[in-house]
Amino acid sequence: MKTRALIAPALFAVAALGLAGCASDSSANAGSDGSAGSGTVTVIASTNVYGSIAEAIGGDAVTVTSIIDDPDKDPHEYEADARTQLELSKADIVIENGGGYDDFVDTMLKSAKNTDATVLTAADISGYDQEPSDGEFNEHVWYDYPTVGKVAEKFAAAVEKADPDAAEQVKKNLATFQEGLKGLDSDVAALKAKADGKSVAITEPVPLYLLEAAGFSNATPDEFSESIEEGTDAPVRVLQDTLALFSDKKVAVLVYNEQTDGTQTEQVLKAAKDNGIPVVGVTETLPKGDDYLGWQKKIISEISSALGA
Repeated sequence: MKTRALIAPALFAVAALGLAGCASDSSANAGSDGSAGSGTVTVIASTNVYGSIAEAIGGDAVTVTSIIDDPDKDPHEYEADARTQLELSKADIVIENGGGYDDFVDTMLKSAKNTDATVLTAADISGYDQEPSDGEFNEHVWYDYPTVGKVAEKFAAAVEKADPDAAEQVKKNLATFQEGLKGLDSDVAALKAKADGKSVAITEPVPLYLLEAAGFSNATPDEFSESIEEGTDAPVRVLQDTLALFSDKKVAVLVYNEQTDGTQTEQVLKAAKDNGIPVVGVTETLPKGDDYLGWQKKIISEISSALGA
């Protein structure tokens, strides 16, 4: 799927800001859970989704900074700054999504002249074809649990290489995290039995990997969800076709991205509610206080509840 890539400013503007003493609203020197971190391995994650995964596996061996960690803002509107570049210049390990989602990471890492960092790109690790002939690549791979498992393994190996003394603990943490992913797989299997091939509507393709794994059929016109994701309005006929999904009761639930809004998104939400179609909100970044596994488990539970008994 197409996406509005996260934005990086021109490099000359970053240089003008200066790397020292520059404050940032979206990055911090703490981990995604707010802790300062005590590890010897410095990890920079493009979003707190990957930051949470890194903390769960790295434990005390890592200090994690999540660049994008505000659940109240649209990640696509994020603008990297000098603090981001400074953090990336110090990184031992960088975790990015890739697939056109957070290109600013590569741009600023290059500008920071950090050629020693291990860079883990989830879209590449996924093994999915990023230029499919039958559609467009859905870059929201953190909703794909097999991919998350692969990223976790790659990250664990990178931490062990950077800090061999932490290997035993990292292996234990990885095993625990993988067990958590198996739990999510079990939840998805239960949801799939309940969904029984029902149709679902979306505003953006953010949760599609999860929905497809649960056996749902996406009834939303591609032109609509792609337009919303790109921040543009869908043609009137496409909007009408989308609204008809609710008035004609063709979908069992609407799963929408809470971090983006607009007139057409509001129309879709209203149409769902007016016609008694359950609505479940999802996000691209972790809500405050959540970790990755708990967040995903909650989403699966909410979709299951929306389907009723």
